[in-house]
Amino acid sequence: MKWLPVLVSLSLTAGISGAEGMIQPAYSKTAPHATSSTIIPRRNSMNHVPKRSETKVEARWKLEDLFADQAAWDKEFSAAKSLIAKISAFQGTLADPAKLKACFEQEDELSLHVERLYVYANMKHHEDTAEPTYQALSDKSKKLSVETGEALSFITPEVLSLSDDALDKMIANPELATFRHTLEEMRRQKAHILSKNEEALLAQVGNMSSAPGTIFNLLNNADLKFPKVKDENGEEVELTQGRYIQFLESKNRDVRKEAFQAMYDTYGKLKNTIGATLNANVTKNIFYSRARKHDSVLAMSLYGDNIPETVYTNLVDTIHKHLPLMHRYMNLRKKLLGVDKLHMYDLFAPLVEEFDMNITYEDAKKTVKESLKPLGDDYLNVLQHGFDDGWIDVYENEGKRSGAYSWGAFGTHPYVLLNHKDNLNSMFTLTHEMGHALHSYYSDTTQNYRDAQYTIFLAEVASTLNEALLMDYLLDKSTNPKEKMYLLTYYADQFRTTVFRQTMFAEFEKIIHERSEQGESLTPQDLSKIYYDLNVQYYGDDMAVDEDIAMEWARIPHFYNSFYVYKYATGFSAATSFSKQILEEGAPAVERYLGFLKSGGSDFSINILKKAGVDMSSPEPIEQAMSVFESLIGQMEELTK
Repeated sequence: MKWLPVLVSLSLTAGISGAEGMIQPAYSKTAPHATSSTIIPRRNSMNHVPKRSETKVEARWKLEDLFADQAAWDKEFSAAKSLIAKISAFQGTLADPAKLKACFEQEDELSLHVERLYVYANMKHHEDTAEPTYQALSDKSKKLSVETGEALSFITPEVLSLSDDALDKMIANPELATFRHTLEEMRRQKAHILSKNEEALLAQVGNMSSAPGTIFNLLNNADLKFPKVKDENGEEVELTQGRYIQFLESKNRDVRKEAFQAMYDTYGKLKNTIGATLNANVTKNIFYSRARKHDSVLAMSLYGDNIPETVYTNLVDTIHKHLPLMHRYMNLRKKLLGVDKLHMYDLFAPLVEEFDMNITYEDAKKTVKESLKPLGDDYLNVLQHGFDDGWIDVYENEGKRSGAYSWGAFGTHPYVLLNHKDNLNSMFTLTHEMGHALHSYYSDTTQNYRDAQYTIFLAEVASTLNEALLMDYLLDKSTNPKEKMYLLTYYADQFRTTVFRQTMFAEFEKIIHERSEQGESLTPQDLSKIYYDLNVQYYGDDMAVDEDIAMEWARIPHFYNSFYVYKYATGFSAATSFSKQILEEGAPAVERYLGFLKSGGSDFSINILKKAGVDMSSPEPIEQAMSVFESLIGQMEELTK
C-alpha cells in the first residue's frame, strides 16, 4: 500500500561497515543545507560529539518545508483521522467504476497525509533519537499508519472479489486510466490476498510486527554504549558507530584491533537479547509468508517487486563462481600491508603510505558536481538546488541516527541524512544519497502519486551510478601513482563491500530463514556459526577470520528489512552497465537513463531497466561488474611491481 513508508538506503560506502543506519520498514516512499562556509567546522578531535543545539543551522535540513511547525503537523494529523472515518463509506460499492475511482482518489489523499506525517515525525526523531518528544511523535505516526492500513484493508479484497471479466473491464476503462497499473498489480497479487476480515486482522498486527526493528533501532542507536579506546595519539576516545570506521582506517594496527574487539565485545554481551530480536523478526516474516500463501519468505519478499527467485539465487551462484577474485584481492591486500596474516580489522587500513585525502564537505560538493557533468545541465541544476536549499542534514550530533539515507514525501523535495566526515568515504556517501534524492525528484515531478513510487530493487541503481561516475572522474584526473593506487583500492573495496559483502549478507538471510522454516533452531550460537563460516568462505585462506567477527550479525540493521541487501549487489551491477553506456555513448545513453529516473514505478522494475538498456533477468550485468573488478585488481598488481 502506498502509505507504508520505507527509508532508502544506505550508501554503498555505508555498507562497508555493515551497520551504518537502520532501514526502517514502514513507508513505501523510496525517495528513502545550507551549503555556506559556516557549516560546522570539524571539531578536530574525535572526542567531542556536539549536541543538536550546538550544530549550525546551515548544516541542518529544513524540515519546515514539510511542516512549518508542530501545529501544522497536528492539523494534518486531524485531517488524516477525519479521512480515515470517511473511507469506509465506499465499502460494498467498488463494482461501480465511478465509485472505485472516487475511492482510489480518497485513498491517495489519505495516503499522502499519512506519508507526510510519518516522514516528518521520524526524521525529527532521527535528529536525536534520545529526545522523548519525537520518540512519542514517531510512535504516534506509526500507530496512525497501522490505523490507516486497517481502514483501507477492504479495498483490495473487494476489487479482487470481482469476476475476471469485470476486473478486465475495469483495467480497460479509460476513466480509470490513472489507476491501471494499480489494478494490474491487484490482479497479479490475487492469489495472495485474503478475505476482508483476514486483511483487517493482518493490518491490526502491524504494531506488533514492527517491534523487532523498533527495539533493535533504539538499542543500537540510543541505548548501546561502547567503551573508550585509544586513538593514534594514545588518548582515550569514546567508540561510537560513527567513529568505528575511522578507527579501522587508522594506520596503527593496535588502534584498529582494539576498536574492532571493543565493538564486538559490546555486542557479544547482548548476544541473547539481539539474537531473540532477530529471531522474532524471522518468525514474523514466516508468519506473513504463510498467512499470504507464499512458498517461502524469500518468495514473498521478491513478489512485491515481481522479481523471479532466480535473480536472487543466480546472484549468489555467480558470486560464488567469482570468489577466487575476492581471494586474489585479499592476497594483494596482505602483500601491500606487509603482514604475515590479514585480519578482519585490516580491511580498511590504508594501503598507500603517507597518502591522505582530507575532503571538506564544501570540496566534496564541488567534486561531486564536476563528476556528474556527463548527466547533463538539467541534472546538475537540480543537484545544486539540493545543495543550496535545505535538503541535507550534514553532521553527526549526539543521539543522531547513524549512517545515511534519502527520504521524503511526495509534493515536497527529498531529504538526505548524512553523518559527514572529511574523507573520501563521506564524499561517496554524499553522491550516493543525492543519487537517491534526484531519482525521487524526477519520479515525483514526472509521475502521478501512485506511479511515482519506484521499487527498492531500482533504488540502488541511481545512487550507485553516481558513485561510478565519481570514481571514473577521480581516476581520470589522477596523475600521482600513490593517489591512483588509493583510488583503485577504494574502488576495489566498493566491489568487496557492495557486491561480495552484501551477497554474503543475502546468503546469511537465506540460510537463517530456510533453517527456521524447516523448524531448526536459531540460537545466538547458531547465528554466529553460520555467519563465521560464511566469512571464511568469502574471504579465503589469506584472511585470518577473527572469532570476534562471528558477532557481526548482531549489528547489521539491514537484517530487519529482510531480503533487502541483495539489491545493493544487483543495483551496483546495473549501475556499472549504465555508467559504461553513458561514458561511451553520451547523449543517447543519458536520455535513456533520465527516462529511467522519470519512470518511477509506472511499470515492473525489470521492464523499466530493460527499456533503459539494462537486462537484469540475465547474469550479464553481474558478470560485467566482475570483469571490472578483475581489471582493478590487475591494475593494482601492475602498480605494485
